[in-house]
Amino acid sequence: MTLRDDLAEVGLHCTIDGAVATMTLHRPEVRNAQKPSMWAGMVDFVTGLGDDVRVVVVRGSGGIFSAGLDLGLIDPARTEEPGNLIATMRMSDAEVVDAIDGYQQAFTALMDPRFISVAAVDGAAIGAGFQLALACDLRVATDRSYFCMKEPALGLVPDLTGTKPLVEAVGYARALEICATARKVDAEEAGQIGLVQELVGADELDATVETLVAALTAHDADAVRATTVLLREAGGRSLEEQRLAERTAQVARLRALVG
Repeated sequence: MTLRDDLAEVGLHCTIDGAVATMTLHRPEVRNAQKPSMWAGMVDFVTGLGDDVRVVVVRGSGGIFSAGLDLGLIDPARTEEPGNLIATMRMSDAEVVDAIDGYQQAFTALMDPRFISVAAVDGAAIGAGFQLALACDLRVATDRSYFCMKEPALGLVPDLTGTKPLVEAVGYARALEICATARKVDAEEAGQIGLVQELVGADELDATVETLVAALTAHDADAVRATTVLLREAGGRSLEEQRLAERTAQVARLRALVG
């Protein structure tokens, strides 16, 4: 197992064990709240993974996934902190857009089809935490988990790539209701509406994720990656375009199989 000690200072505990990388948000004293330096660390870790990594597991420490943004980002007395939203207003609109683009890279990095990303959610996933879980391909949650898109209650919008996967997971109407009300979606409801793929007891989370990872890595890596690309891009294609994409991908697989 390889441990990235250099990421500890930004609140990440990251390991690589064969085909599985694990990225744990480790700021339990602030409920794993996120900030720009953490996002930069996520990008560094995820984009630096080799092709031998097939699954990336994302989780939080201390019985909570993530309470969202670090409160220092909205504190007018802490404008010297990188990413402070009050200080951001001194920038031009274009500069703010570019800054948010940089923050979003941590989330889009988890959508790389080279691997399958799995959010192991225990406890609260609020705001940026909810969006981090949504950035993952699959979500396993415990029965004490809940999700909340808090941004509208703060006068903000979800801006860390969460809106698209939320609509894809639960549909426009339910996504709108969840966001506009900023209410808590408990574990039972999350399972019912397809927000999570597996719902287990807190003491079963590790074993369930381990079983899922084993299943995800059981088959040909290139075939799984090609299938991941087909599924990820299917929503933006017509049937005819998707049929062509399937045929084209299959040719590559057949040639690989016969050498």
